[in-house]
Amino acid sequence: MRADMFSRLLPSRWQAGIELVLYFVFFFPGVLALVHSGWDYGYDSMRIHEMSINSPVGIPIWQIKMLIPVGGALIALQGVAEVLRCIICLRDGVWAPRLHDVEELEKQIIEQAARGGIESARALTR
Repeated sequence: MRADMFSRLLPSRWQAGIELVLYFVFFFPGVLALVHSGWDYGYDSMRIHEMSINSPVGIPIWQIKMLIPVGGALIALQGVAEVLRCIICLRDGVWAPRLHDVEELEKQIIEQAARGGIESARALTR
């Protein structure tokens, strides 16, 4: 949710405060709108047992449409985790470290290139 080119120049507490406000002003209302409208869309499809008209066997598609609100709920759960991360940063003054497996790909490529040469770094992008 960050615009790193601007926020990286601010102290960590300011970054966390701004992000916290933005999550509640933009992120959660958008995700809740997705869940609400996705539920209406999926429920209507389930109610009529919607099937694909493009398939000669009539494949049911209502189950897939019901995944829209489920996906929105999972995104909201990630938002809760990020809000907690902002609160921790406001309390402690530093960002909690992320796990190694969620590092930026560019950072992994640079480290791989430094360790084993450029060919092994190119293998990461394939």
